[in-house]
Amino acid sequence: MTDNQQKIYVAGHRGMVGTAIVKQLHDAGYQNTVVRTHAQLDLTDQAAVRDFMQQEQPQQVILAAAKVGGIHANNTYPAEFIYQNLMMEANIIHQAWAIGCQQLLFLGSSCIYPKLATQPMQESALLTGILETTNEPYAIAKIAGIKLCESYNRQYGTDYRSVMPTNLYGENDNFHLENSHVIPAMIRKFHDAKTSQAATVNLWGTGTARREFLHVDDMAAACLHVLGLSKEHYQACTEPMLSHLNVGTGTDVTIRELAETIQRVVGFKGDIIWDSSKPDGAPRKLMDVSKIKSLDWQPKIALQEGLANTYRWFIEHQHEFKAQ
Repeated sequence: MTDNQQKIYVAGHRGMVGTAIVKQLHDAGYQNTVVRTHAQLDLTDQAAVRDFMQQEQPQQVILAAAKVGGIHANNTYPAEFIYQNLMMEANIIHQAWAIGCQQLLFLGSSCIYPKLATQPMQESALLTGILETTNEPYAIAKIAGIKLCESYNRQYGTDYRSVMPTNLYGENDNFHLENSHVIPAMIRKFHDAKTSQAATVNLWGTGTARREFLHVDDMAAACLHVLGLSKEHYQACTEPMLSHLNVGTGTDVTIRELAETIQRVVGFKGDIIWDSSKPDGAPRKLMDVSKIKSLDWQPKIALQEGLANTYRWFIEHQHEFKAQ
């Protein structure tokens, strides 16, 4: 990305990734960014998105908007997860093409891969097996987003790209105890235990499952890096019908190692009690990131450093989570 005068529309700018992307764009001198809150623009409204895109005429689009949630939310609202995500991406991608916007970046999720995909998961694993049941509707919508980008590229010659992040964490994460992901949930649990001087913290499972984690600032940097690649450079590393790129660290840790690191970062002096009657989930989820590494990108934020930054952010904003 060299022309910092280009008008860039960031959909989902209030989300964890969208917030980081907008900040990095501004830090890099891109002042011509366009954003809209949900109250200002309902991305599931086809006519509203059409009118907005025709009025603003962005030259690049970063599609970070999505309806997201944990296992409970995905199980409870499967229709909302598939419908809203399908509508948002279909509206934005089609209207980007309709106004002649040649460059778009779509953000997906590692849940697009089959439940039993070989580890580490390569891009070529897409559509080779059954998806994880609990988030299948969300995964189907994200796969459709990839295929929308590919289809417009094949038919109209656009340059629409897709990146699939591993598990993300960092500033502006959701720290709600009931529906947050593993890192913010653990930070909240250990902090509350330290504050109340509890002797123990109870965690689900055995702690043996392995997971990969990427700081959101690294993800934002990867997005801007991929968007800034020449069309030839990007296409040399992908295929017309297998065009997405994994984004991760390429390394994983056990949930036990993660918990012990967070315990140290928070400063909780008590013991961890593992409830082995609760599920561990998949034994391992790790992304193969050799493709994006071959495009001269790699993460910079080590896990302990990233966790310390995230905890500092939580401390500064914990008043926002008191009632949750």
